[in-house]
Amino acid sequence: MKNKPLFGLLILIVLGTIAVTGFKDSETAVDGYTIGSEAADINLMNVDKTMVSYDNYPDALGFIVIFTCNTCPYAVASEDRINALHAEFKDKGYPVIAINPNDPDVQPDDTFELMQQKAEDKGFTFPYLYDESKTVYAEYGAKKTPHVYLLQKEEDKKIVKYIGAIDDNVRNGDAVKERFLANAVYELLDGKEVTLKETKAIGCSVKVK
Repeated sequence: MKNKPLFGLLILIVLGTIAVTGFKDSETAVDGYTIGSEAADINLMNVDKTMVSYDNYPDALGFIVIFTCNTCPYAVASEDRINALHAEFKDKGYPVIAINPNDPDVQPDDTFELMQQKAEDKGFTFPYLYDESKTVYAEYGAKKTPHVYLLQKEEDKKIVKYIGAIDDNVRNGDAVKERFLANAVYELLDGKEVTLKETKAIGCSVKVK
């Protein structure tokens, strides 16, 4: 075949184009925040149809931001823990703000209407926000549901202090031995540096096109 070198070159070009412009892989395509990053504000719709930003919490010392969803078994297994974290820390200055990054065109059970139903059924006491534009999860670099980012206010900035899992047993809340997130919050409340700054978030991949 006389045009074999040209054919090979075309294949390489096509593969390169797919690598650059193909569907997002939430495991590899997003970098996002690291420890010490300044987190941008958010402005997302809550399940009660109000818009929520960090500025709604002028007295907060920081925020427990958890990317989660309706459908992932790991997220579902964490729902009671997330409710409990909000109850434990909201009055201490670290309220929970949950954000659903999933695209309902990819995961049909993550529509806004079903988010509303989930919040009602589970008695969520924290905001459960819809990342409709899929830009917030990407900016943070969330790759899993659930995926935690602990922010601390420093002057007019919100600085990332911990990233990863809620605790050491995402599957079974009754078997937890180490509360990674809670330990980090208590260290901040005590004016200390967070000892364990990062853990591996275990859950389902974020579902986007």
